[in-house]
Amino acid sequence: MTLKEYITLFSNYLESNYPQQEPRNLYQPMQYILELGGKRIRPVLTLIASDGFKGEIQKALAVAMSVEVFHNFTLLHDDIMDQAPIRRGKPTVHQHWNINTAILSGDVMMIKAYAYLNQFEPEVFKSLTQVLTQTAIEVCEGQQYDMDFENKESVSLQEYMEMIRLKTAVLLGAALKMGSIVADAKLEDQQKIYDFGIQLGLAFQMQDDYLDTFGNVETFGKQIGGDIMENKKTWLVLKTLELADDCDKQVLTTLFNGYSEVDKIEKVKDLFKKYSVDILIQNEMEHYTLTAEQLLNELPLQSQSKIVLETLMQQLKSRKH
Repeated sequence: MTLKEYITLFSNYLESNYPQQEPRNLYQPMQYILELGGKRIRPVLTLIASDGFKGEIQKALAVAMSVEVFHNFTLLHDDIMDQAPIRRGKPTVHQHWNINTAILSGDVMMIKAYAYLNQFEPEVFKSLTQVLTQTAIEVCEGQQYDMDFENKESVSLQEYMEMIRLKTAVLLGAALKMGSIVADAKLEDQQKIYDFGIQLGLAFQMQDDYLDTFGNVETFGKQIGGDIMENKKTWLVLKTLELADDCDKQVLTTLFNGYSEVDKIEKVKDLFKKYSVDILIQNEMEHYTLTAEQLLNELPLQSQSKIVLETLMQQLKSRKH
């Protein structure tokens, strides 16, 4: 199968499994955020992994659905915490409805993520839920670190990379590992494809951070400069603080300590460019991508699945949203 065919297969499955239950104000927001689309990277990774290890792809669809619903639950709650007005070019759920509705709909999405796994036999169900549970805990830990960093005076690049590993990369790793579990892959291969997902996820999140500052609002689908306005200590910020002279360090610190004028984003971007961190972050992304490619070459996947994963990696490297 091609990447496009995997996406179409999952999209068709998703559309036929939208929640239709009552009360509508609980389930309609769930359908709304799922219908916003997105790249469907995580569920597609689940399908590719299962197919690559010669599993039954129809079985993997339920796991892919679980992964996608869980992912969108995290987005829904993240948007509330970040007070984000836009998601994928449309109003966020808490903007479209209200905060209480968004919280409750997010809660039911997390529960639904487990419910999609109920069809599997006990041993497979246990393995799948163990991965999902550990991942859910780690994603929450990553989100807490992210919030803590906003008020923490000093954050190291190492601490930041651990935060994005937890907040973003572990779910990509889990998506791949859960697909390999359904296909009954060897334990060592389950771990290796998980590690591949971690490296891919680190590169993906760094690209997301780059686009948040240097992307185009029409293609990115979110507010440009949102991380700057929220005083988030991204890789771009931390690397600039590491390279900047004392004067510029003070300027950047001042901008991130209560300064909220309309020119804040441009002032910070100017400092990023002055120290070439917009280029350095792309070099760093390349490092993680190359590590992912090395792991992929070691995996005993069917050749077509490897080709699809390589295609996906290239698309993620060059993406604009």
